[in-house]
Amino acid sequence: MKKPLIMTPGPTEIHEDVRKAMAQDITNPDLDIDFFEFYKQTCDKLKKLLNTKNDVLILNGEGILGLEAACASLIEPGDRILCIDNGIFGKGFGDFAKIYGGEVIYFEGDYRRAIDLNELKDFLEKDNDFKLATLVYCETPSGITNPVDEICPLLKEYGIISVVDAVSAIGGEPIEVDKWQMDVVLGGSQKCLSASPGLTLLSISKDAWDIILNRNIPIKSFYCNLALWKNWYEEKWFPYTQPISDIYGLDCAVDRILERGDYIERHKKIANGVRESFIQAGLELYPLSGYSNTVTTVLIPKGISFNEIFSSMLEDHNIMIAGAFDYLENKVIRIGHMGENCYEDKTYITLKALNNVFKKHGIKLNGSLHKYFVDIM
Repeated sequence: MKKPLIMTPGPTEIHEDVRKAMAQDITNPDLDIDFFEFYKQTCDKLKKLLNTKNDVLILNGEGILGLEAACASLIEPGDRILCIDNGIFGKGFGDFAKIYGGEVIYFEGDYRRAIDLNELKDFLEKDNDFKLATLVYCETPSGITNPVDEICPLLKEYGIISVVDAVSAIGGEPIEVDKWQMDVVLGGSQKCLSASPGLTLLSISKDAWDIILNRNIPIKSFYCNLALWKNWYEEKWFPYTQPISDIYGLDCAVDRILERGDYIERHKKIANGVRESFIQAGLELYPLSGYSNTVTTVLIPKGISFNEIFSSMLEDHNIMIAGAFDYLENKVIRIGHMGENCYEDKTYITLKALNNVFKKHGIKLNGSLHKYFVDIM
């Protein structure tokens, strides 16, 4: 079967250079001193991407590992945790906190809008006794980004540690970890970085390390225990054998981003073109504010189902796009214009195919999606 064009919001297309990097000969990463240097160099490149001097780690596990590792390492039973919730992933963060004994308090925002900073300020004025707060930079299911550049400094005013899911943002949205006073920032290899699925990356601030290393009770995990990593470079010791081929691929993928240099502007431009094309064609975006640079979420028009759209895109055009889950299941379609997907040619092909699918199923639009896209770009 011919491989489809993967225009989903992660995993994404992977460049041939990354695939070749993964095919390099391996060594024993537990014993080869050169690999410790390579791992550190890759982490240093990620620091540039994150604009941070904080420690950065790469963990062997999909981005969810980072979320759970942060909760396991920072939370002790009875800790009050603020869960900033305006979407599926934001709310779900609270479940991880509960696993490790956190007393979770939810700040609930509008699920179709970015978090309102003034409302959060009002909330914190009344209740700010929290050890940490969890929040999501880009809510991938809804295509909404939150103002983490304002939220994290606000939390810091109250001495609240911020734990930010930036999995769908790193490499596609602006991020200034140090300037924005972000404590723990979590990413994944398979989104805007366009490496293979299976790696978590995270940055850890001094304030976060102080909590991790000065707990009252031991961390109730080995694999999720971030304390084990504190002196990995000095001791030349990894807590477990590293997925060397995946890290080779990630290193190459990050090189491609840093060498090109225009990745934020490119994501912003493509995202705007996609959104405006849908709007001009008469379709409704799910978000009402906080539009993402990396994924666009559109309400499915009456007269067609997600399964019909998905099947026609794949069977007739060999292109894979996404739906969503939970409360958005069968209500939206999502196009991932992130990383290697974020180029005009791939986006044009996808919008043209989607336009033909709507036409095939009798859905009338106010013009052609792909033609609007060309005009806008």
